[in-house]
Amino acid sequence: MRYYFLGIGGIGMSALARYFHRRGDTVSGYDRTPSPLTEALEAEGIAVHYDDRPDELPEGIDMVVYTPAVPQELHEFQALRERGVRMEKRSQVLGELTRGKKCIAVAGTHGKTSTTAMIAHLLSKAPCGCSAFLGGISKNFDSNLRVDDTSEYVVVEADEYDRSFLQLHPHVAVITATDPDHLDIYGDHEHMLEAYAQFAAQVDADGKIFLKEGVFTKADGEPYLEYGGHHHDHDHHDHDGHAEPPTLHTPHATYSARGIEADYYAINVRTYNGNLFFDMRTPEGVLYDLELCGTALFNVENAVAASAVAMTCGVDQFQLRHGLKTFEGVRRRFDYRIREKELVYIDDYAHHPQEIRSTLESIRYLYPGKRVVGIFQPHLYSRTRDLADQFAEVLGTLDELIMMPIYPAREKPILGVTSSMVLHKIDSMSKYLCTPDQVLELVPALCPDVVVTLGAGDIDRLVPRLEQVLREQML
Repeated sequence: MRYYFLGIGGIGMSALARYFHRRGDTVSGYDRTPSPLTEALEAEGIAVHYDDRPDELPEGIDMVVYTPAVPQELHEFQALRERGVRMEKRSQVLGELTRGKKCIAVAGTHGKTSTTAMIAHLLSKAPCGCSAFLGGISKNFDSNLRVDDTSEYVVVEADEYDRSFLQLHPHVAVITATDPDHLDIYGDHEHMLEAYAQFAAQVDADGKIFLKEGVFTKADGEPYLEYGGHHHDHDHHDHDGHAEPPTLHTPHATYSARGIEADYYAINVRTYNGNLFFDMRTPEGVLYDLELCGTALFNVENAVAASAVAMTCGVDQFQLRHGLKTFEGVRRRFDYRIREKELVYIDDYAHHPQEIRSTLESIRYLYPGKRVVGIFQPHLYSRTRDLADQFAEVLGTLDELIMMPIYPAREKPILGVTSSMVLHKIDSMSKYLCTPDQVLELVPALCPDVVVTLGAGDIDRLVPRLEQVLREQML
């Protein structure tokens, strides 16, 4: 088969491209700009080009895979459609690849990449094994793809954007968080919860769902979803246009890092030499002294979820201990770039206020009393507009805040929505608006103890340059 990818440099797209290439298919694609990921794909033998030129399209394409982030005005998109080539969204292709397998799908507005990578790592260390399509580069696999042809399990990140995750029919599912996000797609929080409830209702009846405690709670504190019992008609809508929530018939369990009413939860969390230790209470008893190396506080919760899934798949406590201790994390997820006594530099993908809060809480926990300088690049005009007050509140807790202009991704500018709009809401003198080059000059001058870069746009291009500048300053 000949596959052509529109937006091949995306994290989810590149995993599929690698999968088909590894299988022996012919794979090529287009992306808007070169990146470390597209360079890696080219090094693996996948042809990538960066000009929107229909005359450069290869002949004999059997199937086009595209991402919703690619604008349909793209000349190549239109030319391929006119050719009558079969075109499928990334999520549809992933849905097809997981059919007939025991799919373990992790959904949630944040925490899903680390949890997915952790589950894949734990299963890879046990006899059951797994294949995996990840939403980040696992440091253990040095890839966003793992293929194990002998395993019946496939671990995937279930993306809620554009309701993509409704293409999946998992055997096991995890829902990590349902904070309001992607309201450009859903309109309001309740419609977003509706989609998550539908995702949960698609899990195999003989499978299992693991829910972060409280994920199906509406903004007013009322529960959104029933578990078991009376079954609603899926198509019934109330007068606000909201569907009545489906009832979950799949066995479910709750987990938490703090709450003692969940089925799985962490207790006695402590830090020693930069590593985290915790005990985990499960329905079968307590596992003592589990260890996570060089990671964030929020990964304790992800580890509880991942451990619960792994144990359900038959991973024993010795394999589990070894797996947790050897988990190296995901690139750009609380990713240590410098970890010296005089300076720590952490890079993180956090782009939602709740994610940023979790990252900063971890930094304050691990480095109490240290001066923290944060560089944030907002991602999307719509998210910045919808969550401006929450961004201002959490970013205002930094000792020094540097903001970069908004990364538009798939969006056109919205009048009046800028990084300055958020900065104006922060009551602090220690705040700056900078271009990437200005960041490189300013950060060393602020004499930080801890530096953190935050954002999901192209701030990752700045990271190696900033690391180099900071290392030179330490010499």
